[in-house]
Amino acid sequence: MGGRLRRRLGARARADRAGGALSAVVPEAPDHLQADCTRCAALCCVVPAFSRGADFALDKPAGTPCPNLTADDRCGVHDRLRPLGFPGCVVYDCFGAGQHVTGAVFPGLDRRDRTALHQVSTVFPVVRALQELRWLVRAARALELPAGLAAELAAAEEDLATRVARSAAELRGTDVDAVRGRVNGPLTRAGAHARRSVRRPRDLRGADLVGADLRGADLRGAVLRGAVLLGADLRRADLGLADLTGADTRGARLEGADLRRSLFVTPAQLEAARGDAATRLDDGVARPAHWTTGA
Repeated sequence: MGGRLRRRLGARARADRAGGALSAVVPEAPDHLQADCTRCAALCCVVPAFSRGADFALDKPAGTPCPNLTADDRCGVHDRLRPLGFPGCVVYDCFGAGQHVTGAVFPGLDRRDRTALHQVSTVFPVVRALQELRWLVRAARALELPAGLAAELAAAEEDLATRVARSAAELRGTDVDAVRGRVNGPLTRAGAHARRSVRRPRDLRGADLVGADLRGADLRGAVLRGAVLLGADLRRADLGLADLTGADTRGARLEGADLRRSLFVTPAQLEAARGDAATRLDDGVARPAHWTTGA
């Protein structure tokens, strides 16, 4: 399947490269959208459940502290997570939800308080989902967009900020799927507008591309929203203006790939993938440390 798909996608490489492309560089996220573990009660190490496998070296029930967690809410093996079998921890991003829940929703939170922790477990996933949407909306607003769509995204960002600032009870009652559904519309249109110079961009949203051979493939402008690229070989592929919203890039090979102007690529997606010094990124986008060390 991978070889056939790669040949098909490469057929119009030159034609699609004709015409200019909009810059999709996302400005550095503000503090409220960046995880700050120094202001969190290690919620990502306590609230979620871990299942032993490729991402985690052990099983951990939800609401139970990871055995590597120290008394001061720090990871005792942070500098050795990948070699010890915890790459899932390295690529996890709460988008600032941890410090917001710890400091604003439950000020003075102590993760050892079981009653409080139970309440937190029903709120933290909601805040994280809203924060991720805020990150995506901000990325869309960095694009060159029609005035009407830009205004719609600005209103969406304001609405999300208002929701995040609500009480624990209000957050607990938030219908995240409904909120995501409303925000998805303008996000999708923003991506389509950015790709308008690409003739007949491929629609691969939700595609199962696990282990697919896509070496050198022309994926310029492709819609890869929610696609599963687990272990896919994308070496030297052109992903310019490709929409990677929610794509699973764990173990994807991006050595020599061109991700300049790719849309909605989060730092966690880059951390989850494998790249090298030849992987082309937009100016200002941080290259994961393990890409150069080979870890």
